[in-house]
Amino acid sequence: MTDDSSFTASQPGLGSWLSKLFSGGDNPAESRDEILRFLSECHARGLLHADEYRMLQGVLKVSETHVRDIMVPRAHMVVLRQGDSPEDLLKAIVDSGHSRFPVIGADRDEVVGTLLAKDVLRHYRDTDVGFRLDDLLRPAMFVPESKRLNALLKEFRESHQHLAVVVDEYGGVSGLATIEDVLEQIVGEIDDEHDPQATEPIQEIEKGKFSVLAETRIEEFNKHFRARFEHEGYDTVGGLILHELGHLPRRGEQLEFGGFLFKVIRGDRRRIHAVEVSRKRPGAAA
Repeated sequence: MTDDSSFTASQPGLGSWLSKLFSGGDNPAESRDEILRFLSECHARGLLHADEYRMLQGVLKVSETHVRDIMVPRAHMVVLRQGDSPEDLLKAIVDSGHSRFPVIGADRDEVVGTLLAKDVLRHYRDTDVGFRLDDLLRPAMFVPESKRLNALLKEFRESHQHLAVVVDEYGGVSGLATIEDVLEQIVGEIDDEHDPQATEPIQEIEKGKFSVLAETRIEEFNKHFRARFEHEGYDTVGGLILHELGHLPRRGEQLEFGGFLFKVIRGDRRRIHAVEVSRKRPGAAA
């Protein structure tokens, strides 16, 4: 391992900059821009790998980013309803692939708590009797849209919670944020373990049905399916779906277009990741 003295000696000006930044002396780094310039210089000199450079940029970014910038909007939240039957709740849990869920009351405007999938599993480990949702509810954690991500991360750590319900200035629910959402600002996108890892942009998953990555170029899609989609205004399959729907779809949402049925099977709050594609049979019901 290289010690501090040899590291400093081999990099002109680096040691004095570090001293200024971290020694607590009279001339500390004056701004985040100065720190970012220094990190950029280290990256350019080969002292920081590209991934390390991005992570350090992300660490600085979280203290300037607000919850509203990374939250899952209310329209895309997967929630459980307090009055639903255990069978309906289990179906929603399994279909979503999530592990934590906000639970809403009868008026649908009030979050009454959160449910952890592991609590449901523990219940069925101990008994085969259907569960009462209220017995498994945990207190919900509420945070304002304006909260900064570094403060949210600290609150997650201290409360031992991984999900927060985001509220607006009037106390209404505007979305949710998870500890994963915050960490992704530092380390980049974290793949969901439930998502299949496609090695090819177009894969047949069963006869007549295909998994297609949203980033697949329209030219490649046309060639594979012998389709004739024009690509004015979009270049990818994901762009086509967004263009035709006019909004970011939820998982499971479908689009019938150009003789094909597109079903979103993977996505997040920012983009579509993959779709299931099948040909629409002539005369088949929508």
